[in-house]
Amino acid sequence: MTESRRPARRSQRGPGDRNSKPRQTRRPSQSAVDPARTAARDVLRAVRERDAYANLVLPALLRERKLDTRDAALATELTYGAARAQGLLDAVIASAADRPVDEIDGALLDVLRLGTYQLLRTRVAPHAAVATSVDLVRTEFGSGRAGFVNAVLRRVGEKTEEQWIEQLAPDPERDPVGHLAFRYAHPLWIAQAFAHALGADAGELDRVLAADDARPIVHLVARPGVITAEELALVTGGELGPWSPYAVHLEHGDPGRLEPVRDGMAAVQDEGSQLVARALTLAPLDGEDHGRWLDLCAGPGGKAALLGALAALDGFSVDAVEPVEHRADLVRKTTRDLPVAVRVADGRNPGLDAGYDRILVDAPCTGLGALRRRPEARWRRQPSDIADLVRLQKELLTSAIELVRPGGVVLYATCSPHVSETVAVVADAIRRHGVEQLDTREHHAHVSTPPMRCGVGRWVGVCPNVTRILLPKLDDDAYPSTG
Repeated sequence: MTESRRPARRSQRGPGDRNSKPRQTRRPSQSAVDPARTAARDVLRAVRERDAYANLVLPALLRERKLDTRDAALATELTYGAARAQGLLDAVIASAADRPVDEIDGALLDVLRLGTYQLLRTRVAPHAAVATSVDLVRTEFGSGRAGFVNAVLRRVGEKTEEQWIEQLAPDPERDPVGHLAFRYAHPLWIAQAFAHALGADAGELDRVLAADDARPIVHLVARPGVITAEELALVTGGELGPWSPYAVHLEHGDPGRLEPVRDGMAAVQDEGSQLVARALTLAPLDGEDHGRWLDLCAGPGGKAALLGALAALDGFSVDAVEPVEHRADLVRKTTRDLPVAVRVADGRNPGLDAGYDRILVDAPCTGLGALRRRPEARWRRQPSDIADLVRLQKELLTSAIELVRPGGVVLYATCSPHVSETVAVVADAIRRHGVEQLDTREHHAHVSTPPMRCGVGRWVGVCPNVTRILLPKLDDDAYPSTG
């Protein structure tokens, strides 16, 4: 198409189309645009354009731009909220714009998602949500596209979230799983996977999806032998975690600014992850524990650090395997001053001598149990991802079984409740390797049924001596977890 014909096409399709170009109009200065919403917009753009991870991009951006506490909190809420609810937001935007979202320019769609999230899921005044969104677009693209965003958001604001759900969601009687998937902003296949994992308890699917769609809080781990959870809670103003003896919960704030975290006395780690590491150390062995432990999938190092701190109390040591060099560096930093030796190797063939007493296989997985912590992940994952991951999981578990000594323990864990990644992998190991099952639930008797059901789970298997158990996967508050 020649240049002379492009303006006519633009005028036919409208300012929100991907092929349209900004008009040369007078624009407000960049300094006049809200810094919190600008930061949120920029993170969503990085996620869309570069497949970036929001929970890695945003903290660095907040530090770089030196946003104050209030602006940082708003940017965090808008970024993760809009990323988490993307499917629901897109359905509403498409209806209000009267066109599919893939026909809307990506840069405008980022702003529309932020504006729609504010209108439907926050207490931001509607006029502020619309006006600040329009300013973001006008500053970058001019009045033509700003007018399109203004018109769409005004239509969005004519209904509440519940009214949009009633209009757009599948009928709850005919398609109850589809209705819940839409209501709680999950792809249908993930909601179906959760229902399958719950089995007889599938009636609790609404509570599981609601918990997965909620804003998570910060979880800290107190390093054993250095500081107690009680001391950490006192220093940070947090509350003791209900399940892990090392956990402290914080409702808000940047944990990186806390003195115990800066000094290596504590770290960010989900309470469910702490329980996984602890389960490995509590599982009974046949014979004496000689203190030779292995974390076969160690990056980025959170569980390796907790295992290392616990090992240090008894003069034990931990080998930590990570195949990617830059992630191995993260493990080294996380486990500094601990008896942890980091090895860059493929866990399927790490070149280690057999005879370990305890081995952790926290296998790569779809991460469906950690969607609150990785808000954009639910929209990236596809059912086709599962087959390759299951193959890898089986190979890693086989490697661990070959490395453990007779009577030792291998703990298999994923942050996914998908039965193909959990029950099926463990059953395959039992069938092929003749390992014995152990039930780890006795080591977590204090973990009551309601939180296990309401928190999307982390599956744990122990072998030889192998079993599975659903533990709460309790996500941190939008900060990169240390594993």
